[in-house]
Amino acid sequence: MTYEHLSAMAVFARVVEEGSFSHAARGLGLSKSAVSKQVGRLEDRLGVRLLNRTTRQLSLTEAGTAFYEHCRQLVADAEAAESAVTHLAAAPRGTLRVNAPMSFGQLHVAPALPDFLQAYPELSVEMQLSDRTVDLIEEGFDLAIRIGQLRDSSLIARRLAPVRRVVCAAPAYLDAHGRPGHPRELKDHECLIYSYLSSGREWRFQGHDGELRVPVQGRLEVNNGDALLAAARQGFGIVMLPAFLAADDVKAGRLEPVLQDWCETEAGGVHAVFPASRNLSPKVRVFVDYLARRFSGEPDWDRPGV
Repeated sequence: MTYEHLSAMAVFARVVEEGSFSHAARGLGLSKSAVSKQVGRLEDRLGVRLLNRTTRQLSLTEAGTAFYEHCRQLVADAEAAESAVTHLAAAPRGTLRVNAPMSFGQLHVAPALPDFLQAYPELSVEMQLSDRTVDLIEEGFDLAIRIGQLRDSSLIARRLAPVRRVVCAAPAYLDAHGRPGHPRELKDHECLIYSYLSSGREWRFQGHDGELRVPVQGRLEVNNGDALLAAARQGFGIVMLPAFLAADDVKAGRLEPVLQDWCETEAGGVHAVFPASRNLSPKVRVFVDYLARRFSGEPDWDRPGV
């Protein structure tokens, strides 16, 4: 791939983001014709039309949509690489606004903050815990910690750790109601439902024949994992929880894993996400690097016994 091809990809991404050749040209300091020619040569090289052009607007073709995602990521990676060098010597300072899920934030992010702040005396952290998906730009956050499958492709994401879910219940509940030997047997059990689960009242398992999706039912549905954990400890039903939340109770015997022969599908991982920017600020960079080091390898919550 030549430099000219990479440059044309960046120009194409700018055209898509600006919505017109003329706006992209002004932002890039080029003529409109030069921008149009670069996109045209790119289409010729690829052998596909990337944009539908009318006198009033531009729209992406199906091929253009797929190609734009790669171009956008390429530009973001290049900017991040440049920023990493440019800001290498800059001292992180100011206030870092972080959003994190309630349970994971309490258990694993909050305990990491004192050492981080000790290492960077010119930084302060303002962390908000919430299980809802916040709009980083509109609500003024520098970054967010997100768990599960990521949906917002406009954000840059860095994977920090794996996450898997554990299906478990109090031994007293299982003694009274039986231990399911197959995921389909969950229909006969009281299941504790996490209302923010993307699949709703459907739990997913991974068997020898691929993914199995099982509808579940229960009288308790909550938007917070800690509340479900408390109900499970009291023997109210079977719960599916991320291992980082259930690990201590499983190890202590307060909860007993079930259906361990059916590996629940990996829950997408823990990610740090932040807006794409031409200059990634030093405070965001050092915090993401710090968390990546802290959660590297096999996290405590994913070790055998959970």
